[in-house]
Amino acid sequence: MDANILTSLMLFHSIQVDGDLTCRILGKYTMSGLFKNGELVIGGVFPVFATLEDSHTLSDTEPPTRKCVDFDLRVFRWVQMMVFAIEEINTDSSLLPNITLGYKILDNCDSPAETVRAGLTLANGPEEVQESKPCPSPTRAVITSNSLHIARAIGPFGIPLVSYASTCSCLSNKREFPTFSRTIPSDFFQAKALAQLVKHFGWTWIGAIQADNEYGIFGIQSFTKEVAKYGVCIAFTENILSTYSKPAILQIVETIKRTTVKVILAFANEHDLYPLMQEIVSQNITGIQWIASEDWVTAARPSTVEFFRSFGGTIGFATHKMAIPEFKDFLINIHPSVDSVNNLNKVFWENMVMEQLKRVSFVNRFGEAVYFDENGDPPAAYDIINWQLNKGVPAGVCSESCPPGTRRAARKGQPICCFDCIPCADGTMANTTAECMECPQDYWSNDGKDSCILRDTEYLSYYDAMGITLTTVSLFGLCLTVATISVFFSFRSTPIVKANNSELSSLLLFSLLLCFLCPLTFIGQPTAWSCMLRHTAFGITFALCISCVLGKTIVVVTAFRATLPNDNMAKNFGPVQQRIIVFSCTAVQVIICVLWLSLKPPFPDKNFKLSNEKIILECNTGSEIAFYAVLGYIGLLAATCLVLAFLARKLPDNFNEAKLITFSMLIFCAVWVTFIPAYISSPGKYTVAVEIFAILSSTFGLLLCIFAPKCYLILLKPEKNTRKHMMGKVPSKRL
Repeated sequence: MDANILTSLMLFHSIQVDGDLTCRILGKYTMSGLFKNGELVIGGVFPVFATLEDSHTLSDTEPPTRKCVDFDLRVFRWVQMMVFAIEEINTDSSLLPNITLGYKILDNCDSPAETVRAGLTLANGPEEVQESKPCPSPTRAVITSNSLHIARAIGPFGIPLVSYASTCSCLSNKREFPTFSRTIPSDFFQAKALAQLVKHFGWTWIGAIQADNEYGIFGIQSFTKEVAKYGVCIAFTENILSTYSKPAILQIVETIKRTTVKVILAFANEHDLYPLMQEIVSQNITGIQWIASEDWVTAARPSTVEFFRSFGGTIGFATHKMAIPEFKDFLINIHPSVDSVNNLNKVFWENMVMEQLKRVSFVNRFGEAVYFDENGDPPAAYDIINWQLNKGVPAGVCSESCPPGTRRAARKGQPICCFDCIPCADGTMANTTAECMECPQDYWSNDGKDSCILRDTEYLSYYDAMGITLTTVSLFGLCLTVATISVFFSFRSTPIVKANNSELSSLLLFSLLLCFLCPLTFIGQPTAWSCMLRHTAFGITFALCISCVLGKTIVVVTAFRATLPNDNMAKNFGPVQQRIIVFSCTAVQVIICVLWLSLKPPFPDKNFKLSNEKIILECNTGSEIAFYAVLGYIGLLAATCLVLAFLARKLPDNFNEAKLITFSMLIFCAVWVTFIPAYISSPGKYTVAVEIFAILSSTFGLLLCIFAPKCYLILLKPEKNTRKHMMGKVPSKRL
């Protein structure tokens, strides 16, 4: 508080005279106002005039009376409302019987200094007192708009203070302001309401302008806290100084022009905001959606022709209002009586008024509940004020909402409300949110990345070209095998068939028949049974096939050794031993397959890794060890056959079967050696095709290399299919 305030305040100073407290006037300060006597005087402080002229008087001289200018008709109407209310109470004997209310209403010129002066003036006694009497305090309660300064000034005196306009949430602090109450909702509720308004219109990128006082600062703080829950970003916060400053106003205007914000909340009173409004209008700044705090949302200026170009469309919340029919007649006949303040010695009224305020609870004539909560706040109720003339809702965002199929990507160094939109990755989608979500496993994102579509399933089918081709080749091989069996059966009495060990040949042809049937289990949609059947059937039939070839190879070798002196091996390797070799070698593979099926069998599986758009249906081998054990065992049998046949390839024989077995085993081993890398590297259904190709090619190799030459001789060279021819070139012992 400056020297002018200290030297110009009308103070009563309590001094000790002869041990008693006495009251003595130290000075006077004249303030404009309305006065009326009463047994209980209610004080009032109103900014009837909006501006207090500056005074440059030195601090060591008595300052002259400062002049108030800019009469505010709206505030004067508020003053008359207080007078009207007191007159209504006095004329209604049921409200305060035997008590007449008076009033002492002062003008504070909307100045903090004058507000404090007015508060202390009301807290003091009458101007003329007797020094021998205690200091009286005739004002029992004070009604005011600008409450912070006056609450701090007269709060320690215990005088109840009721505000009709102070909304700062800071005044709800009962520790700092124990005697304060108000009839207007706290800005705590207004901030929540404004946050809901912003959320309703989808505004996420807004600017804030606050008055440089508790009203603006606490209001914006509460609002910022509320909108943060909805992901709203405050682009800037600018202060409006209570004292007019052209550079400060220009700085705020430049911020508005420079930013991309299209929605601005101004939490200030009309008087402080007016210079900024003038500058915005003069610079023709338009296209801004203004959000008004309750202090200026009902002001007349935004609706004028001059201001509407820039401030038309302003929206905000106003305190709930209602029409009072009798008040109109009262305003027409204003004849306030001005009396001196009644100097009744009832200090006991201070505490009583405060207690009664705490107990206030009734429903007024308009059906509204009237009460004060523990913080001295009334129930919150607002009217929505919308200065709109067919104006669309602006987009109050830093970045436009991301379209379906894209996600938000924060911009470095900027708030979260500013972002870029990036297309969703494959396999993810975004339709109603700005975040990409993974599609379910059986689904994949469409081209627009805004929905998930069911993936196509792929497997080697009987209906696609590859499946038809492999099935045809398999059936062709099956027919060749049946034809070979038919030839051997039809010519079973000829020397070539007899000399070819008919039992092993028949078993070999049967195993080849099964080998040609194996590919059919690999084609079609995998099931639990087909997966187990295809691998075990393949392993066992090929083990049987190679075991038969191994038996034939051993027969060739022993037949040659039988011609050597003192070699009895052929005698010990008859049909029984041949059967033992075939079935024991096959039994090993059967045991491996049984263990495979018992411990970790193959099963149908969905492969999502090979293709994004498709689900590859395949048979998982279950146990990789068992799968390669089956292949390895077949390879071991084939290698043994190859070695034995290679050693017997130059035996003296007109029809040396060892050469045919050697060629068949070379083809067999070559096929399966190249199969492994091809099997591993082939994707999807081509893996199955490679396996089928290996089965068919190795089976055809065995069939053609071992049996084609014999069928050729039987069918096309019958002259060589004679005992004489066989006896002349080969040993008489059956091979």
